[in-house]
Amino acid sequence: MAVACSTLAAAAGETADRQKQVLVLYASRRDAQISIVGDRELPLRLEAGLHEGFDYHSEYIDAARFPDPSYEAAFLDFLRVKYRGQRFDLVIAIQTTAVEFVNQNRRTLFPDTPLVFLSNDAAIHRAANSTGVIAELNLRATLDLAATLQPDLRQIFFVNGAAGPDKAYEKLARAQFSSLEPRLAATYLSGLTTEELEARLSTLPAHSMVYYLLVYRDGAGNNFHPLEYVDRVAAVANQPTYSWVDSAMEHGIVGGILLDQQVEIDAVGTMALRVLRGEHADDIPVATPDVHVGQVDWRQLQRWHIDEARVPRGTLIRFREFSVWQRYEAYIVGAIGLLLAQTTLIAGLLVQAARRRKAEEHARRSQAELRSSYDRIRDLGGRLLSEQEAERARIARELHDDISQQVALLAIDLDLLRSFSVEQPNEADRLGREAVDRLESIARSVHDLSHRLHPRKLTPAGLVAALGSLQREQSQPNLVTRFTHDKVPSILPHELTLCLFRIAQEAVRNAVKHSTARAVVVHLQGDRNGLVLTITDDGQGFDMSTVWGRGLGLISMQERLDALGGTLDILSTPGGGTRVKATVSLRAARSLDTAAS
Repeated sequence: MAVACSTLAAAAGETADRQKQVLVLYASRRDAQISIVGDRELPLRLEAGLHEGFDYHSEYIDAARFPDPSYEAAFLDFLRVKYRGQRFDLVIAIQTTAVEFVNQNRRTLFPDTPLVFLSNDAAIHRAANSTGVIAELNLRATLDLAATLQPDLRQIFFVNGAAGPDKAYEKLARAQFSSLEPRLAATYLSGLTTEELEARLSTLPAHSMVYYLLVYRDGAGNNFHPLEYVDRVAAVANQPTYSWVDSAMEHGIVGGILLDQQVEIDAVGTMALRVLRGEHADDIPVATPDVHVGQVDWRQLQRWHIDEARVPRGTLIRFREFSVWQRYEAYIVGAIGLLLAQTTLIAGLLVQAARRRKAEEHARRSQAELRSSYDRIRDLGGRLLSEQEAERARIARELHDDISQQVALLAIDLDLLRSFSVEQPNEADRLGREAVDRLESIARSVHDLSHRLHPRKLTPAGLVAALGSLQREQSQPNLVTRFTHDKVPSILPHELTLCLFRIAQEAVRNAVKHSTARAVVVHLQGDRNGLVLTITDDGQGFDMSTVWGRGLGLISMQERLDALGGTLDILSTPGGGTRVKATVSLRAARSLDTAAS
C-alpha cells in the first residue's frame, strides 16, 4: 500500500524532489490492531512535524506464514520488484520479526537508509544507522491484577496456538511465570484443536482464570485472526478471561495490565521525526517507555460478579454503563436548579402578591377606620356642640327659674320686712325667717350646680373621697349605692382622677336614671401598674348594639379613657344588669399629666 501525503498541491515535479519517502514494515497482517493504529497515527504525526511533504508506504508480513522459507523469499522478491529504483529516507520496522527481516535484507533492499524499529524484545540486535523503541512485555503484571480481583484464585489456564509467534509467547510466559508454582497451578493449553480447547475451557474448575496469550494457528492447522479467536475463548470459558494487550479489550476479557499500542506508535513517531529532520539515527538513544496501562471491562466485572471495590487505584475502568443519573447528572442538576429557581421566583411573586393584597386590605381597612373615625369625630363634635348648648340652656333655666326667682322673692321679702319691722313685729319676724330659708335654698342650688360642674372634693381630697361623696349623694330610699376600694395610691394624676370620677358619675347616673336598679356597687382596685374601676348594677340592662352611639354618656367614657391610653369594657344584657369596667395605666396617666403641666 502507498499513501501520498503532501502539503503542496501544485508543482508536482518540484514537490516530489523535496518530499520525504517513508516505508513502514509491519510484522502483522493488515487487519491486526498494531497495523490499524500505526497506519492511522503515524501519517498524522509525521505530517504535523514536517514542513515539507512526504510519501508514506506500508507493507505487512503474515507472521503465521513467515517461518516458511518460500513465503519469506517470495515476500523479499515482492519488495525488491515493487520498490526497484525507490530511495527511502526512512524505514520503520514494527515488531521483532519485521526488525529481523530488515536487518537481514537491508543491504539488498534499503542500503544506507536509516531504520527506526519497535520491538518487545530487549535482546534485539541494533544494527548500524538505526534507533528505536523497546517496549518489553510484562505478562506477569496481568496475573497480579487478576489475583487482586479474584483473591481466591488457585489455577491459571494459558491459551496459545501452534504458530511460530504463538510458541514465542508461550516461551516468554513460561519464563515470567516460573516462580508462581506451587502457589498457583499453571496449565498451558497449547497447540490444541479449537474443538478440544473449547471443551476444556467450558469445564474449568472454580477459583481459576483463563490467560489468553496468542493464537494465529490452532493444532489442526487452521489460521485465525488473534482477536477473533479471543472472542471465541471468552465466550466459551466458564471462568474469567484476561490478556496482555489492549486490543483484546472489548473482546470479552476482564482486562489486565495491557500493552498500550497507541503509546508504542507515538514513541516510534517521535523517533521517526527526529531522523527525518536530520539527526543521525546512531546518535539517538533507544527509548524504553512504560507502555503498559491497567484496564478492566466494567461489563465483565458485572458478568463474573467481581466487586468493583477491588479494582486497584489508577486502573482504567472502561465500558461502564452509566445510570440515568450518571449520564445526565449535569442536565438533571441544571433542570432541578432551574426548577428551584422558578419555584423560588414563583413563591416570591406569590408572597409579594399576598403582601400586596394584605397591604391593600390594610390600607382599605385603615381608610375605613379613618373614615369612621372622621364620621365619629364629626358626629361627636356636633353632639358636643348640642350638649354644650343644652347644658347652657339648663344652667340658664336653673338660674332664671330657680335662683333668679328666689332672689326676687328674697328682695320682696326684705322690702316687706323693712316696712313691717316697726308696725308689725310678728310679721317681720316671720318674713325674716322666710328670707333666711330662701337664702339657704339659694345657697344649696348654687352649691349643687357648682358640684355638678366640678366636684369640690375631687382635687383636695382625692379620688376615693370624691367617689365616697358620690355614693352618699346618689343613695336613695329605693336604691342602695355601695363604694369599696383596695390599694388605691393616695396621690394620683389629676387627669386620671377626673377621668375615673366622671366615668363613675356617668355610670351611676345612668343606673339611677335608666336601669331601675335597686343596688349599685362601685369598686376601685389599685396595683403598681394602674387602676381598675368597676361599676355594677342589678338593673334591666340593655343591648349594646342598639344603645351604643345613641347618647354621649358611653361615648364620653370611651373618649376619656382613650386620651389616657385606657380601656373600657361594658357587659350588659337585657334583664341581666350592667357592668362597666375601666382600666387605666398609671404610667400613661402620669406621662399625660406631665405633658399637660
